[in-house]
Amino acid sequence: MFLIDDNDKLMFAAAQSSGNNGIDSFEVEKGSLAGNAIQFADTIKAVKDSISNLGLSDVKDIVTGENTILKDALSGLIDLTVAFIPKLIGCILVLWIGFKLIKLLKRAITKMLDKRSAESSLTGFLTSLVDVLMKVMLIIMAMDIIGIKATSFIAILGAAGLAVGMAMQGTLQNFAGGVIILLLRPFKVGDYIECGNFKGYVKEIRIFHTFIKPFNGRIVVVPNSELSNKSLINHTKDPVIRLDVVASVAYGTDLDKAREVIKGVIDADELILKDPAPKIAVSELGSSSVDFSLWMWTTVEDYWTVWMRIRENIYKAFYANNISIPFPQVDVHLQKDNS
Repeated sequence: MFLIDDNDKLMFAAAQSSGNNGIDSFEVEKGSLAGNAIQFADTIKAVKDSISNLGLSDVKDIVTGENTILKDALSGLIDLTVAFIPKLIGCILVLWIGFKLIKLLKRAITKMLDKRSAESSLTGFLTSLVDVLMKVMLIIMAMDIIGIKATSFIAILGAAGLAVGMAMQGTLQNFAGGVIILLLRPFKVGDYIECGNFKGYVKEIRIFHTFIKPFNGRIVVVPNSELSNKSLINHTKDPVIRLDVVASVAYGTDLDKAREVIKGVIDADELILKDPAPKIAVSELGSSSVDFSLWMWTTVEDYWTVWMRIRENIYKAFYANNISIPFPQVDVHLQKDNS
């Protein structure tokens, strides 16, 4: 049995009962969660050991106030409780409010993307990314409130993020390009686009790549960074598109007659729009021909149908009206050598 009459002996007894060689466990930084936990455990153990060894004389000393172990222990417990409970309540409150705000933010982002008619894959990806990042920040704030310093944790995350970013530089560029394409929508699935050596119909847009199908039926996988950082032509952005055709006739042809024949072919094609009106004009006096430029407007859906048959119809009309179609000719002059 041991009996402690003052605070110094209390500290010594608590240290011995916890198995330490001194009072090093009490030299924890004031206010830290680890220090409070150690002090709380040591105090409880000291009180438990003291109560188990109490005798009648010890009870008398406690009643008369000569032994202050219980009074000091209870005072320490109260101090720890008073210091920690407000932090715990604040932590719980911050987490509760934070999770509510994160839900509201996710809903706002979803509504904004829906108004822009963004792809469902982009909406799900961005909302999940925002949810994870905001929750990580919220948990770090809560840890700091209850006394757990998250500085080292943040530094580790920052270093890891930097390393991953450098290792995946090209992939991250494609990701950024995919977000730009899906948000700004310079083209959509079904559009016929041309970018550098890539030309074809857009079959699918993903976060990192876009799938294009040219006329040969093969699928071309184009990194989104290529499509977002370079100029491209979207041939089907508008519902109406212009078709340009060149029709050539031989020198000596009646141009008015040729123009009327071409106009008749255009008027007979129901897929060529009357508004905007087609244009027919002589555009070039070539080395062997007189060239007519034809500007005709049609819908995106009918473009290739008109493109494939208009030339054939013009040729048949020229042939039926005895209009000569030119071909390269070379005049050779022979000079007689009198010697």
